[in-house]
Amino acid sequence: MPKILIATDHAGFELKEKIIVFLKTLGYEVKDFGAYSYNPKDDYPDFMIPLAEEVSKDLEAKGIILGGSGQGEAIVANRFKKVRCAVYYGGDLRIINFSREHNDANILSLGARFLSFGEAKDAIKIWLETPFSNEIRHISRIEKIDNI
Repeated sequence: MPKILIATDHAGFELKEKIIVFLKTLGYEVKDFGAYSYNPKDDYPDFMIPLAEEVSKDLEAKGIILGGSGQGEAIVANRFKKVRCAVYYGGDLRIINFSREHNDANILSLGARFLSFGEAKDAIKIWLETPFSNEIRHISRIEKIDNI
């Protein structure tokens, strides 16, 4: 199984610790980019940048990032070439399927203040199990994005 990279700031710290255990029970190796302790004054870019850099260089890598809403974290991640980060903070889980099938999302950003651990687990499981469709139209769109 591939390695899963994970990062959060203070807002997702508690949820990240539970997700790491969950991922390991599924058989994944997990590389933790922090935060390594709860610090209400930390800044999410400090944790998202190193993770996104690694994903941008490794075409097989997948990352999970967490923050209060997941929005700012995704904005940081999507600054990196070849990173396609999708945000989920609840609601219809089909958005998770589409992020993988249509966009080949390689990072999932979770809004920790909006999700229970059970909801996060469901989203992660779907995200990890849903393959990219490899349809020409989706490949073409990803290439256009990567060539910006």
